[in-house]
Amino acid sequence: MTVETTAPIASPATDPTLVTPVTSEGQTARPVWPAMMKGLRHKCPKCGKGALFSAYLKVVDSCENCGQELHHHRADDAPPYFTIFVSGHIIIPLMIVMERIWEPAMWIHMAVWLPVTLIMCMALLPPIKGALVGLQWAFRMHGFEYDEEPADASGARTGSS
Repeated sequence: MTVETTAPIASPATDPTLVTPVTSEGQTARPVWPAMMKGLRHKCPKCGKGALFSAYLKVVDSCENCGQELHHHRADDAPPYFTIFVSGHIIIPLMIVMERIWEPAMWIHMAVWLPVTLIMCMALLPPIKGALVGLQWAFRMHGFEYDEEPADASGARTGSS
């Protein structure tokens, strides 16, 4: 019986490019989930400290903490779509359970579920929009791709700064 030997597995200690991943365009990769979670909390996807919204759904032009430009995001119809998707998957099963257990009149369904649905959608819309702005920032979409200097293959910043 022979045992085959393989090359050692790369680790951050042996390969510096694993510490700072670099995209095919030579830019450092951005963490997706942390950026989305920062947006979910209405914070800047880059620093996590500055406010993301200046009003209910109005995204600030730039972060007051780190200066990250946010005005060029393109959330468009995605936040309402995902809000309806999430709230529908919560409200519809509850409506079915209520109907099966109590069999209330239609006006009772309307009196209960219309306000609950409206409140849920209004509460979910800003966090979902923030998460989508964070996703766009992490994937360098819609103007976010030009925010930083490109990195070389080792992850080091290039440029004159």
